[in-house]
Amino acid sequence: MIGRLRGTLAEKQPPHLIVDVGGIGYELEVPMTTLYRLPAVGEPLTLHTHLVVREDAHLLYGFSSKRERELFRELIRLNGVGPKLALALMSALEVDELVRCVQAEDTSALTKVPGVGKKTAERLLVELKDRFKVWESMPSIAPLVVEPARAAAVSSAQSDAVSALVALGFKPAEASRAVSLVDEDDLSSEELIRRALKGMA
Repeated sequence: MIGRLRGTLAEKQPPHLIVDVGGIGYELEVPMTTLYRLPAVGEPLTLHTHLVVREDAHLLYGFSSKRERELFRELIRLNGVGPKLALALMSALEVDELVRCVQAEDTSALTKVPGVGKKTAERLLVELKDRFKVWESMPSIAPLVVEPARAAAVSSAQSDAVSALVALGFKPAEASRAVSLVDEDDLSSEELIRRALKGMA
């Protein structure tokens, strides 16, 4: 099992990354909550990782904190929840937000996540409630640190944001509309994604 990577951020194409570790490029998929905390390309970083081995692929997932990784592991243990749905849940809700949602039995927040209907949301709340009792005493993750928007073409940032939302399970038209409704110029793709997700919520 690969549990942690420390290296240089070589490429960032939300939600996919390549981290250069001693000349070897590790490809990872990350939730949007981790993406918001990433440094600029070329900067050093450390990610906590989880490796999923399938017959046709070895898939590596990266997280900014151990707490995020533990949440991912809790989610994929649930019946009917695979890595893609787990990342979609974690991209739409911060760890503490998801814990509060479960404690409050708030199905409406979960049903806004692609792939989660009312019945699935109700089942997730029941299955997660007992698991999350121990999380109440665990320290929260660090606040969001969104890197400043850089001088990249706005159209490119918007395209990356739409692609990331589609990868999370949103329909292309829905993703395009959400990004276009972010009424501010010169935002990075990460900030566009964050605001689009908040707008859809």
